[in-house]
Amino acid sequence: MFAVVLLMGLLAIGWAYRAIRPPPPKICGSPGGPSITAPRIKLRDGRYLAYKEHGVPAQVAKHKIIFVHGLSACRHSPVILKSLPQEFIEELGLHILSFDKPGYGESDPHPKQTVKSLALDIEELVDQLELGSKFYVIGYSIGSHLVWGCLKYIPHRLAGVALLAPVINYWWQGLPPKLSTEAYYKQLPQDQWTVRVVHYIPWLTYLWNTQKWFPALSAVPGNPNIFSRQDLEIMSKKIGTQINKAHVFQQGEFESVHRTLLVGFGNWEFSPINLENPFPNNEVSVHLWQGDEDKLVVVESQRFIAKKLPWIQYHELPGAGHFFPYAVGMSQVIIKTLLFGKKQQNFDAELTEC
Repeated sequence: MFAVVLLMGLLAIGWAYRAIRPPPPKICGSPGGPSITAPRIKLRDGRYLAYKEHGVPAQVAKHKIIFVHGLSACRHSPVILKSLPQEFIEELGLHILSFDKPGYGESDPHPKQTVKSLALDIEELVDQLELGSKFYVIGYSIGSHLVWGCLKYIPHRLAGVALLAPVINYWWQGLPPKLSTEAYYKQLPQDQWTVRVVHYIPWLTYLWNTQKWFPALSAVPGNPNIFSRQDLEIMSKKIGTQINKAHVFQQGEFESVHRTLLVGFGNWEFSPINLENPFPNNEVSVHLWQGDEDKLVVVESQRFIAKKLPWIQYHELPGAGHFFPYAVGMSQVIIKTLLFGKKQQNFDAELTEC
C-alpha cells in the first residue's frame, strides 16, 4: 500500500513539474524554429533583435522616433503609423523605427530581461543603426514600461518622450494604497488573478495562463468586456487593429507575453512615481496621453502620476478608450505635440470621427 501511495505521489509531482515548466522557446533560425525574414542586429550579449524601418530614410530624416509595441504585437504594429498620411511623414521628415521586443516575432528571447536591460536594448539598437545621439521614443500600453526605463537609465539620449495609455504596476512604490487597490479591482476578475499570480507566484505564471479551468488574461484573446465604446467602434472599422498573432507568438507565449507580464508586474528596480525630473531645464518634453473611458488602464492612476510628476505634460482625452491612437487624426496630433510642443487641438471632433 505504501508503495502505491509513494508511486502516486511521485507521479503527481512529475505532472506538477511538467505543468508549471514552460516548453523551450522555438528560436528563430534554429533547427525546427521559425525562419528569419526581418533585418536584425546582434546585441552585445549575443542575442538578436529584429526591427523594421518606416518613413523617410534615416540619412535624410529630421526626426528619428523609436516605437515600442504593446502586449500582443510586434515590429509590424506601430500604432502611430496606422493612420499617418505619407505626405505628413515626408513633410516632417519622420524616420520611425519599430522592433520586436525580446521573445516576440523574430527577436531572441531574454529570460533575464529587466526594465533596465530593455532600455539598453533600445540604446544599442539606435547606436548600431547609427541613428544619432538623440532620438524620440513612444511607448504604447505595456510597451510604455520600456519608456519609463529610458527615462530612468538613458535620459541623455532622449529628444522627446510620449507614453500612450501606459499600463501601471499596482505595486509601484509611491502609488497610494487606496488608489492602487481601486484601480486593481476595476479590472476583470480574471485579470486581477493573472497579475496577482504574476506578482506573488511568478513560477506559476505559465500554468495559470495555459490552464483551462479558469479564464486567464483577457487582453490576449481580446475579451470585448475590456473595450470601451470607442475601442469597439475602431475595431469594427478595422482601423489597423488586425495583428498576426501567429507571428507575434511564434517562438512561444512564455518568452513573449508571459515574460512581459513578469517584468511589467514584478518588482521593479525603481518606481516611476519617484522619478526626479531628468530634464530640469525643460530641454526635453515628456507627454502622457490617456483616454478617460479606458477600461484597461484607469484614468485615476494617470491623473495621480501627472500630479506627482508635474514635469510630465498630461493629455486626457474625453470619450477615448485604450485604442485612441488609432482614431482618425490622432497620430498627427501626438507626433506634432511631441516634436513641437503644441497644445491639444480639438480632440473631441477627431475622436468622434472614428
